[in-house]
Amino acid sequence: METWRGDLEIWLAPFVAALGHKTRGRMCPAYVAGLIGPGDRKSVQPMAARDRAISYDQLHHFIADGVWDSAPLKAALLAEADRLVGGEEAFLVIDDTCLPKKGERSVGVAPQYASSLGKTANCQSLVSVTLASGEVPVTVGLRLFLPEVWTNDPDRMARARVPEDRQTALSKPEIAIEEIDRARAAGVRFGCVLADAGYGSSGSFRQALSARGLTWAVGLSRRQNIYPADVGLTFPEAGRGRRRKYHLPDRMAVSAEQMLEDEKWRKVSWRQGTKGRLGCQFAATRVRIADGHRHRMADGRVQAMPGDEEVWLIGERRASGERKYYASNLAADTSLKALAAAIKARWICEQAHQQLKEELGLDHFEGRSWTGLHRHALMTMIAYAFLQSRRLKTAKRKKRGPRTTPATHHASRQASHPRRRRETATNALPSL
Repeated sequence: METWRGDLEIWLAPFVAALGHKTRGRMCPAYVAGLIGPGDRKSVQPMAARDRAISYDQLHHFIADGVWDSAPLKAALLAEADRLVGGEEAFLVIDDTCLPKKGERSVGVAPQYASSLGKTANCQSLVSVTLASGEVPVTVGLRLFLPEVWTNDPDRMARARVPEDRQTALSKPEIAIEEIDRARAAGVRFGCVLADAGYGSSGSFRQALSARGLTWAVGLSRRQNIYPADVGLTFPEAGRGRRRKYHLPDRMAVSAEQMLEDEKWRKVSWRQGTKGRLGCQFAATRVRIADGHRHRMADGRVQAMPGDEEVWLIGERRASGERKYYASNLAADTSLKALAAAIKARWICEQAHQQLKEELGLDHFEGRSWTGLHRHALMTMIAYAFLQSRRLKTAKRKKRGPRTTPATHHASRQASHPRRRRETATNALPSL
């Protein structure tokens, strides 16, 4: 116990320095240690009860009422995440996670679709940003989405102390773009942005990523209208009336589902799972998504024109019979296996969400204010980054292995022969 606490104090030094205040410099390590340490409940009162050196009033004031800027801590977290897993091979995964809540006074709480529950529920919904490399995720952003019932009620937002610059109604894709810009401004390195269909089905989200020169692979609705990559655009002359303003496609758009129906589907394996290689059927073709300007056709139908960018349309047929569709602006010569691997890398954020809740108490905060919720979420992300840093150190030590003489090497082989050594699961947080 004392070993990890000592390591935590050393590791937290950049965060404590960012706070720039002696008392807050004591509260931050105490709060993070309370999240990591034993105990089923990770709200302020039980954490203070377990740490007799810090009172409930001190810990509550620090997280809910203290006047301090969280931006330096967020910057320190981004720097640490980049050091741990940043690089050209890393993914920046956009998703959201819900915190079920009763009542209606906690900031942002409302009946809304909760993806983790698969249904509409009374909850808070947080847009999450996770930097991941291989099977190691580090969550670097958790920002609350405010439904219209909140943004249309200034008094309600004032009671929950929502900052003025956060009271504007924003969609989840718009919040995600702001968070991506924040990560990029901090110098975080990643090669590709991943997101599910809740974000990928937004044409403005995809276009914003491309406008920033980012590579992306996102989920897509099976009903999304698609044009073949070689669609032609004509400019027919009007027989009478006003001159036509836009070109027209020489073919009709079809759904993503229809576009891939006649393509060749192949079995692709993308990584090793706990029960063997993971794989299923995939197909892909180059297309242009119908997310250009909307134009009224001669028959009265309103049709979206082909977008400017040629991209991949990828389909997945799972063993259960379920089908999923994706789009990506990865290079035209990208292999089907590489496309599948990029798409399936998004699962790692779900693991991070689960561990943040089950092991670090992300959903245990009992306050109602915007500031308190986001500070608690920030502390859970800092705690998670610390645990991931220990995991990486442990994995590196195991990879190097102990130095042995020939005699001890022979003895160790004999001792290990009767049964194979069991290794720690790669998706488990390190034990303390």
